[in-house]
Amino acid sequence: MKRYWLSALTIFVFIAVTAPVSVRAQTVDALRDFVHVGDNYQFISNIVYRTASNWDAKLDVYEPRGLKAPNPTIMFFHGGGWTNGTKEASTFSLLPYLQMGWTVVNVEYRMTNVALAPAAVEDARCALRWIYRNAAQYNFDTSRIITSGQSAGGHLALITGMLPASAGFDNTCPGDRPGGASSSAPNNTDELKVAAIVDWYGIADVNELISGPNQRSWATAWLGVLPNREELAKQVSPLTYVRAGIPPIISVHGDADPVVPYTQKQRLHQALAKAGVAHELVTIPNGKHGGFTDEENLKAYAAIRTFLSQHGLPTSRSEKATPLSAGR
Repeated sequence: MKRYWLSALTIFVFIAVTAPVSVRAQTVDALRDFVHVGDNYQFISNIVYRTASNWDAKLDVYEPRGLKAPNPTIMFFHGGGWTNGTKEASTFSLLPYLQMGWTVVNVEYRMTNVALAPAAVEDARCALRWIYRNAAQYNFDTSRIITSGQSAGGHLALITGMLPASAGFDNTCPGDRPGGASSSAPNNTDELKVAAIVDWYGIADVNELISGPNQRSWATAWLGVLPNREELAKQVSPLTYVRAGIPPIISVHGDADPVVPYTQKQRLHQALAKAGVAHELVTIPNGKHGGFTDEENLKAYAAIRTFLSQHGLPTSRSEKATPLSAGR
């Protein structure tokens, strides 16, 4: 783990060295915005939040400088079909939340070549528990955590925020009394609340992707040849956990997505409506699997900001957080 106290240039150099070429090729304007915002942040890289399958799961924390009180916090998960991708590749997707003044936790998780399903889900839940256990040290506001991610990361954002502890995916998380942690840290059976979920074209029904006309090779690779893979696919599908009382959910999805069927998102939001859960589906007309235009991204983030504000979550540095709505 390394803590960077220097200017945003340090953050940029870290990205430039570690990120894939596609990330390093971002526009000059995006880089300028990132450097400008980064001047107000400190960056703590590669914190090990758990070790599993002989592999250290790491995360990065972007924390506003001089933070003295609990701050709204976003967990972000990168995409890649659970088979590839890096947390560094998602760095520029964090910029809107840095501009809002949020603390950002950028999470990596086990890929298929390290461990099959449900390893990624277990890691995601353990990362949430790490945030709770270390809230005092990093000034995470545990009453105002949102989860977000793209594609497989969107799936992890959904499942992390929707799972009850009784589902059992938290059982392998590190204990609740790590050295230096607050004595108020939760047990692994305690329910953890998320304030909202921001899903970017994430998978809602894993079962649909492991057989039939919508089968995807990366989904079958994640489930492998386990004898109970259909049941496991259901257990790791967000649609399974739709019920009253789960966090508000906003999704962004292209209606021509060739990777994750748009119909999955329609079914998810129909189920959320039936359960009485606050929700919004932002449809990108003729949109594919990400790669949206600047105009489409601006539309999506405007909807996200409005949605977060409606649920008591601040969307600017100067805005004071208000109590969450009773319908949460």
